[in-house]
Amino acid sequence: MTESDAGVTSVAGVAAIADAVGVDALEDWGPVERPIEGESDTSGLVLHRDPDGRFECGVWVCTPGRWECRIERGEFCQFLAGRATYVHDSGDLLEVEPGTAAYFPAGWTGECTVQETVRKAYVIE
Repeated sequence: MTESDAGVTSVAGVAAIADAVGVDALEDWGPVERPIEGESDTSGLVLHRDPDGRFECGVWVCTPGRWECRIERGEFCQFLAGRATYVHDSGDLLEVEPGTAAYFPAGWTGECTVQETVRKAYVIE
């Protein structure tokens, strides 16, 4: 068993974060790319990424603000903290809070508004 400073443990090839809700050893990933209102800053911790970069999972945190959202690759999210609203270009609305699990298909476009800093575990295919 090995453990990193970020709290990622590796046991027999399995990577794990013991406290995904509380882990604070996150990398600064900068502001969102397409802001509309406010300045949402992001940070995160990559738990695993395939050598070719096509599969990735980890923890992502985003501060309040509103931006244009474009999902390039399918993404599963388990929201751990905070509140946000996703509005598809069609007008369909998804409100997320702790406990919400969602899958965003590749090609999904719309807007995201973070009302309270969001933390999620994610898997990108």
